[in-house]
Amino acid sequence: MNGLISVIVATYNWPEALDACLAGLLAQSDSQFEILVADDGSQPETAARIAAWQAVASRPIRHVWHEDRGFRAGKIRNRAVAVSRGDYLLFVDGDCVTLPDFVARHRQLAETGYFVPGNRCLLSQAYTEQVLRQGLPLHSRSKAYFLVQRLRGRINRWLPLLYLPLTAWRYARAEHWQNAMTCNLAVWKDDFFRVNGFDEIYEGWGYEDSDLVIRLLHCGIRRKEGRFAAPVLHLWHRQNDRSRHDQNYQRLLARVADPAVIRAERGVGDTFELQTTPAAVQAGQ
Repeated sequence: MNGLISVIVATYNWPEALDACLAGLLAQSDSQFEILVADDGSQPETAARIAAWQAVASRPIRHVWHEDRGFRAGKIRNRAVAVSRGDYLLFVDGDCVTLPDFVARHRQLAETGYFVPGNRCLLSQAYTEQVLRQGLPLHSRSKAYFLVQRLRGRINRWLPLLYLPLTAWRYARAEHWQNAMTCNLAVWKDDFFRVNGFDEIYEGWGYEDSDLVIRLLHCGIRRKEGRFAAPVLHLWHRQNDRSRHDQNYQRLLARVADPAVIRAERGVGDTFELQTTPAAVQAGQ
């Protein structure tokens, strides 16, 4: 894959974590990508932080925002995709830190007819607080450093940070939708539009990313593993409000059971009227 990659970073009212996320993305060895911050209604402090990064960044950062009406991550990601310029989409969360080869590894894994979920290492609450308080540059740390953190109980796993060559095992779970999450997920933009993106009928926390993956599978796009190639370091945070969990889960099960459902009921094709913050407008968006 040789073209531009659009990295879509979802965020909501946690500018300290977003700083760590953007620092990792701006330290990538790959330079052929843009960053779009999909902001689910954050307060002005987040816009100010993004504007500060835009002023010093070596590659484009755009801020796509809508007002806060509860958890609407699917909708704001759709809006970011609608203004993206790349042919390949790479979704990460704004509380995830990437290592310098993250984008390059995803570029290497990209293949027509496949989406690619990566995996993650979870940081403990205490270690997350230390990282953010001290501004520790996790993206520049070595694997040996993280092995020490694993032995100290500061991260839950170390093995995902290892790299395994691209082999046939990456295709072994071609129709498996579980554990493919948008904290680390890559998909061709044409395939994303083919299924009409995220379904915006999912409001409140839960399963809008699984729903996307299931519809990709229904239309013949298969899974290719990004494990042991492109992990993220996921900062600890409290659970989101899960009051809509059961309703969203039942909707998801209905999608699993009906392979005829490919397109989102209300998706990216229905979302082109964008709202942007003053910082975004000043950046020429």
